[in-house]
This record gives sequence, C-alpha cells and structure tokens, in this order.
Amino acid sequence: MFREDFAWGVATSAYQIEGTDPDDGRGKCIWDTFSEEGHTRGDNASVACDHMHRYKEDFALMKELGIRAYRFSVNWCRILPNGTGEINPKGIAMYRDMIMEMRANGIEPFLTMYHWDLPQALEDKGGWLNPEIVDAFGEYAKVIAENFSDIVENFFTINEPQCIVGLGYVTGVHAPGRKLPLEDTFKISINVMKAHGTAVKKLREFARRPIKIGYAPTCTVAIPASESPEDIEAAREKYFRMSDKGNNWAWNVAWFSDPVLLGEFPAQGLELFKDYIPEITKEDIELIHQPIDFVGQNIYNGYYIKAGSNGKYEDVPMYPGFPQTGVNWPVMSECLYWGIRFAYERYHLPIYITENGMACHDCISVDGKVHDPNRQDFLDRYISAVERACDEGMDVRGYFLWSFTDNFEWEQGFHGRFGIVYVDFRTGKRIPKDSAYWYKTVIESNGGTLASTREQATGCSLNRFE
Repeated sequence: MFREDFAWGVATSAYQIEGTDPDDGRGKCIWDTFSEEGHTRGDNASVACDHMHRYKEDFALMKELGIRAYRFSVNWCRILPNGTGEINPKGIAMYRDMIMEMRANGIEPFLTMYHWDLPQALEDKGGWLNPEIVDAFGEYAKVIAENFSDIVENFFTINEPQCIVGLGYVTGVHAPGRKLPLEDTFKISINVMKAHGTAVKKLREFARRPIKIGYAPTCTVAIPASESPEDIEAAREKYFRMSDKGNNWAWNVAWFSDPVLLGEFPAQGLELFKDYIPEITKEDIELIHQPIDFVGQNIYNGYYIKAGSNGKYEDVPMYPGFPQTGVNWPVMSECLYWGIRFAYERYHLPIYITENGMACHDCISVDGKVHDPNRQDFLDRYISAVERACDEGMDVRGYFLWSFTDNFEWEQGFHGRFGIVYVDFRTGKRIPKDSAYWYKTVIESNGGTLASTREQATGCSLNRFE
C-alpha cells in the first residue's frame, strides 16, 4: 500500500512548456540556439504549450484532475539572463505567482533548478566544461533560495546528469550539440556534480526556512530475467557497472550517483577510464557529497539480464514483437520495481519517482475526446510495480507522471506525446485524455483502483519477458 501522504503528481520542465514573450526579460539558452541551427525537426519552443501565459488555466485543470503535487523546473536564463549577475525581476515575479497559484489549487510544488536550459552566455564561455560554472550554479542557487524557499519546501538540483553529459557533449544529440574528447566529458561530469554540491550548500545557507533537497538522475534499469538469487545478483551487478564504450560511457548509474550519495566514485569506472579521468581531490569529493534528503529516479524502461554459466551476467535479447511506446521505447513495468529496489538497497535514501510515463500516437477522436487505453494499461502496470516496492518496505515518497501536458520533446520537436492532457499546438487548446481521468481515480483511492493483483486474479503475468 502507498503511504497516506504519498505525493501523487505530474511533472514537466520549463523549456518544454513555457514558451517566450518579447517582454519577458528571459535570456537566450542553448536550446534556443540548437533549434535555430535546425537540430529539432524544424520546430522550436518559442510558444510550446504557452504555459507562461496559461498557467492559471493549467493549475485549475490540475486541481480538477485531482493532482496533488507538481514537479516543475525553473528556467535558469529566465531568472539570470546571462547565467550570473543581473536578476530578471519579471522572471522572479512569474515563478512566484505560479507557485502561489499552485498552492491556491491545493498542489504542492517540487522545484527543479536545472532541466537542461543552460544560458547561452555561459555556453559561450565553455559551458559545463568551464570550471567557473560551478560557482555560477551556486550563485543561481542562492537566488532560488532567497526568492522561493518561503513558498517551496522541496527542491531538486539537477535533472538527469547522464543526459547533460552524454547527449549534450558526448554524442551531440542534445544542445549544445558538441562532441568532445573523452577526457573533456569526464571533466564536465565532475563539474556537474560539483555544481550540484555547491547548490545544496547555497540552498541551505540562504533558505528562509528549513527545506528538503534532492537530486534526479536517470538510467535504463537492469531487470533480472527471473527472480532467482543468481539472476537478481547478475542484474544488480550490471546495473551499477559502466560501459567500456566511450560513446556511451555516461549512460550509467554509479558514476553519477555513487559520488553524490556515497561519497566515492565507482572503482570499476575509475579503473576502466583511468587514462581520461582528471585528478579528483578530497575537496572535490567533499563538495559533491553533500547531505541530501531524498533522491529522484527517472525511470522509463530497462533490459533483461541473467546469470551466465561462466559466473558473469548475460544480456537476454527481447523477443520479436516486444511491446513499444510511440517513440519506440520498450514497455516493461518491472523496471520500476527493480530500479527502486536496487537504488534503495544501495543508497538508503527516500525515493521519489520523478519521471515515468509513455508517449503514444494520440489524436482527437470523432467524439472530440482523446482515448488512450494503452497509456492507462502502461500506467496501471508501472504504478503497480511501485506499489510492490512500497509493500516490501522501500521508502517511496511519491510518483510524478511524465507528463502533465504534451510537450516540446527536445531534439524530436513536437514528435511524441507524453501528456495526460492533449495540446493542440496550433491553438493551445487543452483536452484531458482518458488517462487523466483514470489517474484521478488512482489518486483519489490512494492506489486502490490499480490492478496490482491482476496476475494472482487472472493468472496473466505482468512480466512482459514471458
């Protein structure tokens, strides 16, 4: 069962939904530049969901749908147009009004400081490769604490450091679209984690009341092919190892979580990439390893692992026709249970599922509604996996469904609808999908309407591997 104070929520990010206004005072960020350069399928987020002009409507809709918590992000360059220095009062006023509007609608705000919208002015100085960015992020955290800690209790520092480094600077698929030498990408990863540590210190130092702080990494989950002790240990080992492929090194758990949560870098990674990793000092570790209150987990899918006959883990290939989402991600609800379990057993911190959801090929039907039974099935299975973790004693504090509205999906432009609320990007019209009303019943019953016992009741396994 879910705890009585379980945070049933939805999530979005600033750049994906807010849009812009000629008089909003926001600075330019790396995704503006990336779009201008033609890397986002010809689309841009200049309007997106126009949330900056329609947030009162959106929060009223959240209330109608029973949403109790909202994980949102603040756009760094809307607060500090150049990343440091002059503060944009219009940005402060907008976010304060947004937060007060959330609260007026009974919605608890969870503020994420950074969801990839690096000010272009800082990227022009080297971006995350420039060590000065650590102090710049600390200055930003000070502004956040001074202006929002009186009305926000829960903060996340950085969203998905794996993507910041791996997609932004290793493969160049995301903004700023750079493909840097391996040694530079390791420097960036350390700067990102030092920025997190600096932000934790500044948030606590300048907060106007006691606050709670977390961190929101991601990764694809290693799922044991069976629940034999051997397969479970094989999956656990795989999950916390780093790939030896330089073009995929950043897609892992341990490198970005062990230093932050345990105070040490993974020995396997240090050995594997010893020729590329810069000196890491005791002071670096102390800065990175700041005490935090909880950890977020952004989990969507996974892969299967079994114990091999030689004592090592082995990959288990997907069977033909394995179910996929609208953006071709595999559907495997077990990933939420095992992702929670492995993280909780290793890090011993309260967990929020900070992102989980499904992109579908949604459209408006002839009756004017948006029917998405596949999303309802997906969410039922996945949230039931969270419930299993709760039932087994893991400290899971909340679930944030990605996402509330359809969004600007980064390099994919407007391809891929993740929302439980349909957005007509031509007019901005919102239409709650069937899944939005389904989720409302789940929230109202505190998970009581989930089909968590489907396997026992029908004999139909929830394990998509079978």
